[in-house]
Amino acid sequence: MPNAFNFSASPFDCLTQEQQRLVRDHVDVAYFPKGTVILEVGAQPTHLWVVIKGQVAQHDEGEVVASYGPHDCFDGRALVAGKSSSRFVATEEVVAYELARQTVQDLIAANAHFGALLFADLGSKLSALTERQEGNELQAFNLARVDEALLRPAIMVDAETDILSVVRLFQERKSTNVLVRDNAATPPRLGMFTATALQKAVLRGTPLDQLPVGLLANYNLVTVRASDQVGDALALMQRHNIHRVVVLEGDEVKGVLESLDVFAFLSNHSHLISMRLDNAGSLEELAAIAGQITDMIGRQFRSGTRVALIARLVQDLNARLFARAWQLIAPPDLVANSCLFVMGSEGRGEQLLKTDQDNGLVLRDGYAPPGELAAICQRFSDALASFGYPPCPGGIMVSNPAWRKSAAEFTQMARQWLVLPEADSLMNLAIFMDAHAVSGDAHLLDSVRQGVMELATDSDAMLARFASAIDAFASGNGWWNRLVGDADSRLNLKKEGTFPLVHGVRSLALAGRITETGTAERIAALVQAGALTEAMGQELLESLHFFMGLKLKAGLAEAQRGEPVTGQVDVQALSTLDRDLLKDTLGVVKRFRALLRQRFRLGVL
Repeated sequence: MPNAFNFSASPFDCLTQEQQRLVRDHVDVAYFPKGTVILEVGAQPTHLWVVIKGQVAQHDEGEVVASYGPHDCFDGRALVAGKSSSRFVATEEVVAYELARQTVQDLIAANAHFGALLFADLGSKLSALTERQEGNELQAFNLARVDEALLRPAIMVDAETDILSVVRLFQERKSTNVLVRDNAATPPRLGMFTATALQKAVLRGTPLDQLPVGLLANYNLVTVRASDQVGDALALMQRHNIHRVVVLEGDEVKGVLESLDVFAFLSNHSHLISMRLDNAGSLEELAAIAGQITDMIGRQFRSGTRVALIARLVQDLNARLFARAWQLIAPPDLVANSCLFVMGSEGRGEQLLKTDQDNGLVLRDGYAPPGELAAICQRFSDALASFGYPPCPGGIMVSNPAWRKSAAEFTQMARQWLVLPEADSLMNLAIFMDAHAVSGDAHLLDSVRQGVMELATDSDAMLARFASAIDAFASGNGWWNRLVGDADSRLNLKKEGTFPLVHGVRSLALAGRITETGTAERIAALVQAGALTEAMGQELLESLHFFMGLKLKAGLAEAQRGEPVTGQVDVQALSTLDRDLLKDTLGVVKRFRALLRQRFRLGVL
């Protein structure tokens, strides 16, 4: 029996050595000429096939809904169900392994993960995948480099600096230590003075403004290299019973790593970033922290953290970042009498890597903003650009007067979007429906949002026009063409999957006057209202999170290669499991589109 069976491909990669031996003992090879109907609708399958060479197309109701290439298997669901619900045709010469039904059933009985990945629904597949990834998080964090952790900047003082001045530095810089440079020693040396040593200074009885810090500094520094692993740095602290180490890059001090920072890094270091955002005193500090947020996203994802949780953490951190930048730029009176908000995926809590700015500003009715409002808003947009958030090509930013108005003016503009449902106005309505407050008086945004819902009509024509955008990016070729090994195997997940799902849910939310902004919350509300079945709601949520994770993985890889983040995925580079899940999730979107066409009667437009 062939020894080349690929046990690294899903679902066979979860088999034990004994189970792999069972496969080798019972697998055979089959050949199907081009055009052969391998499995017909209603037929009772006798084998599970794993493609070695060639392509197999799956037809439902005369339409190609999926394609299977090398290392893909089919049709596990039909094998368990006892009959096929689809037609499988060899679109070119096919050579495939075939595994008898009884052998597959024995494997399913012996290995629950194999069964889940082979024939279960989308939710079970994703659950099985999550379980297989458990336990990786702590290991991944321990193996991270020290310079990936959140280093505290080194505060340098001369050994002759008096301790009272050092205490003032502690307060100003919100620090508990300084590095002490003693150039008078031979050779020059570097030490550290901490808040703990301050007790010894007080007990000496010498006035603190007359006591040089160099006298009480500890010159037996413990250092690590920036390239060392975080786990090793923590072990070093425990071995020496200390709370911090100095991080060097070459002979240069890169920063100070504290045990608190390491523990935050190993658990949920987003809390530490939050503290730094709240305490940041300049836009330059915020720019550095913005880069740390991106680093955190990569570490969390590689460690196996659920993408939905990462997105929520990012939404909170970005909101703090934007709010702190606004507070540093705008005068307090303007902050108090306005509401700064974000929109799009940022507003929905589904943003991961940085994307274009989408924000606006609602001013309190009757409030007279400062005369330099335009310059203030431009400085804010420029600041976000320096943080890595490029300007919105469509100008949906506070620097555009159209997106900074009083509450009454915003409500009037929303009325026009609803009364004159043209393409641009409906796009603006869709964008505004995702608005999320980040700074100032959130009630101002709530009042405008409530006004939009009150003005929303039951006009079938308007709702249909709004919902019809689910097909805005539809292509005649179909997404499956990118799954069959063509030269152009790049798939834009936003166009093919995320956008029709998100906008479809948004359309149902508008029809139901649901005020939630996140897609997950909208889905829950729609299920509660009976507008979606519980099964469809669960599949939509799982599909959304899968798209987000796949897009993030591809984006991180592009960023690591120094390439622009495109949002596209090379499906031929995906694992067999990811390609299988991609077929399932795109199939969910297809069924959802059909439901929306029926609900909004899009076919009669």
